[in-house]
Amino acid sequence: MSQTDPELLLQELGGWDWGLCRRELPTVLPRLLISFEESEDWAEHIRVLRILTEMFLPHISLADLEQTFFSKVLPKTLQLFDNLMYELSSEAKGLTSQNTELCSTVRNLLQTMVQLLETLTGCVRYVCTLQECVPLESIRTLPSSVLYVIKNTFTHCKDSESVYCGHLHLISDLLQAMFKETYSLQKQLMELLDMISMGCAEDNITDMVSVIHTVLEICSVISNMDHALHANTWKFIIKQSLKHHSLLQCHLKHSDILSGLCKDTLLSFHSCLQLAEQMKMSEIQEGTDLRLFQKTVKLCRFFANSLVHYTKEFLSFFSNLCCQLHQLFLQIYSKFPPSLYAPEISEVHRDEISQVFLVALDPLINQLLPFSPFVEQVLSEKLGLPPEQQLPQCLILITIMDKLSSQPEEVQTLWNTGKSLSLFSALFFSFQQCSGELSLPVFLPEVISTGQPAVPITLYHYVCVHLCSFIASTLPSHFPQLEYALLDAVLGSSMITSLLAMDSWCFLARYGTAELCAHHVIVIAHLIKSWPSDCYQVSALGVLLRRMLFLMAPDHQAKFTHKFLPEEEENLAVWQHISLKALNPDLRKQVACQLCVAGLARCRWWLNSRHALGELRPVNTALSVLLAACNFAGDTLEAELQASILGVLGQFWTFLQAKQVSDEPCLQQTLCLLLHLLEFFIQALDSQLITQVFALQSSLFQLGPPDHVRLAMVDFLSSMGKVFIPQEAQRQVVPQLSCVFAFLLADQTWLIHQHALEAFTHFAEETSHEDVVPQCLNSEETKNKVVSFLAKTRQVEETTEARTERMKQERITCSAQFMKTTRELESTGEPLAKRACHPPSEEQYKAAVGTMEEAVEAVKLLLGKGSPPAWLAVKLEALHTAIAILRDSVR
Repeated sequence: MSQTDPELLLQELGGWDWGLCRRELPTVLPRLLISFEESEDWAEHIRVLRILTEMFLPHISLADLEQTFFSKVLPKTLQLFDNLMYELSSEAKGLTSQNTELCSTVRNLLQTMVQLLETLTGCVRYVCTLQECVPLESIRTLPSSVLYVIKNTFTHCKDSESVYCGHLHLISDLLQAMFKETYSLQKQLMELLDMISMGCAEDNITDMVSVIHTVLEICSVISNMDHALHANTWKFIIKQSLKHHSLLQCHLKHSDILSGLCKDTLLSFHSCLQLAEQMKMSEIQEGTDLRLFQKTVKLCRFFANSLVHYTKEFLSFFSNLCCQLHQLFLQIYSKFPPSLYAPEISEVHRDEISQVFLVALDPLINQLLPFSPFVEQVLSEKLGLPPEQQLPQCLILITIMDKLSSQPEEVQTLWNTGKSLSLFSALFFSFQQCSGELSLPVFLPEVISTGQPAVPITLYHYVCVHLCSFIASTLPSHFPQLEYALLDAVLGSSMITSLLAMDSWCFLARYGTAELCAHHVIVIAHLIKSWPSDCYQVSALGVLLRRMLFLMAPDHQAKFTHKFLPEEEENLAVWQHISLKALNPDLRKQVACQLCVAGLARCRWWLNSRHALGELRPVNTALSVLLAACNFAGDTLEAELQASILGVLGQFWTFLQAKQVSDEPCLQQTLCLLLHLLEFFIQALDSQLITQVFALQSSLFQLGPPDHVRLAMVDFLSSMGKVFIPQEAQRQVVPQLSCVFAFLLADQTWLIHQHALEAFTHFAEETSHEDVVPQCLNSEETKNKVVSFLAKTRQVEETTEARTERMKQERITCSAQFMKTTRELESTGEPLAKRACHPPSEEQYKAAVGTMEEAVEAVKLLLGKGSPPAWLAVKLEALHTAIAILRDSVR
């Protein structure tokens, strides 16, 4: 055997057989290693490496592989790889079809790279044949070296468009060969790593963790290159992590792995949506796009299953990672129907994504339910979600509610008695943010009847059904949290959220015991009785009380009337909200009479006193009670009682003045109640009263009355069709009637305008004063609107897309207002409608003095119209004394 020239040595080795290589290994291997180290020619490098791996590697024992071969060969191999990559990147910049010499050089470099990859693949393949279980320490350098090559080669392929400056067609065949060989090398390495045994050595644990995280980096490189490769790479990560669970669990960077899984899940999901959207737009439902869509959906399912498996094993390490999982669900649902921010896709594709991907992801929530950090994340008060994630949050909470009933009591307790919010409160809060979806509204599939297919129902209906189902399964020990959430939502500023809470509460009253219903009714009545009547919360409680009384057992209703006696004035604040229709006929008649007597007494007291505005609130309550009695017992009231009510109503109109009504909210409420009450006695009104009513309305319109007053006017006008206006009043009333109608029909507020159209139609159909009808239509625009309304023609046609965009913009406005209100509440520490506990402000003093001045002016006006009553001088003297006392106290 020659001992001098390396080239002669390589030539000589070409003729050696298996046995000779084995015998000469101790002598030849050191020389080959020196030759491999010192060679400066690409081809010679590859030639020596092949000889080493194909002729001498098989004769080295497994125990000596690392020390004798890998630790010496692989560092130089990586250096060779880096040099090749550098040369490729440098030469590729000037690549053109005209420069044939450079093109040849680049192709040679790529060919050399393919040969290097083939050699490494053969090396790894050989190690796989040694034995079933390969100790990691025997091949320590191999995995990290091969992974370095794989990662950088895939990166080169991924960046090839920019690396080769648009001349890929010149080398695409070799680039494809390089990709395929890298694919094979990775597959072979994963097979090898699946065979290794680790033991408990610290170095082995460190190496295996490094391997897993390097493969994770490869995942981020290949995510958009090949579905199968991407999935198999992730499969390896999950499999090895679970296989060596006990050794690696405390050393793996779970945040990186979970982040990668979530990121790739979302990327695949978005790819599904893009393909589905393209097919929807092109109206092509088959072919290449469909096959790619189906493959991508399956890839999504793979990622969902991987997340489920990984989470199951390593959940205890996710304490600080629950935000990622929460965000995963939010981002998926924000881009999937019925979200306003989802792309438009066909129902078929939507169902496939749902049945293949979302069904596979569903068990992940089951695993997270007992995990308190996830509970805290989902129920946090400070999520600060963007508009597109509000509906997803609501749907996540509904999903959790659906699953909780089958969970152990301790898990239910975790969610229903949360540290910040309970699940009940969180749902109401989240629901309140979905203004756009509720207004549109969006629809969700729901099985209404067992055995029947799902049908689309509105978001409100969907949430209500699932919430009531959850309430039915709620443990008695969690009722305090449920009751708190229901009451808080009823009293909240969102009307539709308050309505949802009322619907749910009424379900609880029907589903629960009669005693529970009665208890809740008593509590609500006491709340109404104890709060100022001008709080908007009292109106909400009143609606709830009215509905709940229908659900009470008859004996409990009787007890309620004894507890809140209708004839006692202090209870009128409660009875004004109650529908007497809820009571049995005998009890209804009795209560109606008692309410009328008490209400009339309060009204007469005020009418016969000084007419102080500060004492008007209980009068309005009395009028509300009379309205409640007339609503459901008007026909059954005794004629004498009806006459008394009408007589009292007539007295109120003698002192009402437009300017004062315009300035005083309490008088505006009085006017609205009077108008509603007059509707019941509309055919009994005399000429003087009709004249007074229309004179006030006409004058008030010159001052711009608020919306609620206009609505009361609309309702009153609607009933005027039944009235024959006496001859002596027509000259004054008819012009005022037509003028008021014209004002209301031209109103820019859509709600008032719509009601005005309905009221005018009703009036026109019933009135005997047909000449009034055309007088109300004082402009072509008004005529056209009335004609369109009668023809049921839409004034404006709005596309679905335009409506959706409008809902998005309205949501932004609503969210801004909600945040403003929240900040105001946080800064004051008190609800806006509650009475302030701090000293009165200067503005409050000014308002009180202003009221006094207006009262003085009102008295002056009355004195100018006629002789004063005898008691006025005495009353003025008493007021003079009171003002003197106030003046002295200020001093």
